[in-house]
Amino acid sequence: MRGEPSCPKCGGRVRPPGLFADSWQCDAHGQVHPMQPVIPPSVESLGVVVHRSEVPVWMPWPLPVGWLLTGAAYAGDDRSGGRATAVACTGPGPLGGMGELVLVAEELGVGLGARYAGVDGPDPGAGLRVDGPPDAKVLAAGRPTPLWHVRNAPADRAVFAGEACGLWLWAIVWPEQSGLLMYDELVLTDLRDAGAEVDLVPCGALTPRLARPPLTAAGPRGTGRRRAGRGARFRPGS
Repeated sequence: MRGEPSCPKCGGRVRPPGLFADSWQCDAHGQVHPMQPVIPPSVESLGVVVHRSEVPVWMPWPLPVGWLLTGAAYAGDDRSGGRATAVACTGPGPLGGMGELVLVAEELGVGLGARYAGVDGPDPGAGLRVDGPPDAKVLAAGRPTPLWHVRNAPADRAVFAGEACGLWLWAIVWPEQSGLLMYDELVLTDLRDAGAEVDLVPCGALTPRLARPPLTAAGPRGTGRRRAGRGARFRPGS
């Protein structure tokens, strides 16, 4: 079964446009850009996201040594095109073990990045303090792009956000210690501009994090606060 579109903010069911509404509707969030079902990663499935997207499809390119594409998804429909994209990559973490990185590009208010980040959305909000120097920098489409640590994210991940090409750019890394990856000044390519190089992307198995995004810190539809994790936490600049 291919599955059905869902709400990018909560994963709930959405209703297609009809007689009484000209847009997709979520009972909890009203008008939304529907998240399309995630399918196993391949050059073909990546091509679908690339060709339907109206926003960048960011991916580290070239990929770090040993890293693989482990999923790509988008929020939008055939009429609007993709208004948010998510690309997942998995590989050796900088401190050992396996690390996972999800990069999200989205228009204001879509809410997909906040959902993967595990924060109350739809945007970074008060957890993003841009009044100080950036915590990390990437090169996005050839432009130096500052990212700031989102400080109200759950303890199991490191979350960074900033602006690239006039849109939100989120970088969510698991486990939190693998956030050190963001200090390597990753080079991000918009796969819409990559041309035939997309055919060279190495693919692995679909990551569950992309297929089943974690709930926000407030839980489903704001019911109950998730308890913070214990133990030492990774801190930007540490």
